[in-house]
Amino acid sequence: MFAVIETGGKQYKVEKGTTLEIEKLPEETGKTVTFEQVLLTSDGKSTKVGAPFIEGAKVTGKILDQTRAEKIIVIKKKPKKRYQLKQGHRQEITVVEITEIKA
Repeated sequence: MFAVIETGGKQYKVEKGTTLEIEKLPEETGKTVTFEQVLLTSDGKSTKVGAPFIEGAKVTGKILDQTRAEKIIVIKKKPKKRYQLKQGHRQEITVVEITEIKA
């Protein structure tokens, strides 16, 4: 069985046991988190599609870690003007393991 959930403005296809790196959640490590914005569920035989979400469907997961993603480098440059700016950015992320899908 799999589901498609929405969190942090992005959509993720999840199954039981899947580990996700999502936008930072305000919960602490070890807590259980519930995603109620389920867009689609499928068990191999039947598929439910929400409009936009499926009522009563929930996906639960356990927060494994609160960390930061790899650094990306942002460079701004204007040709012929001697202007150049280099910045680094590390996005804060939450690592979640999916434990249950209820459709």
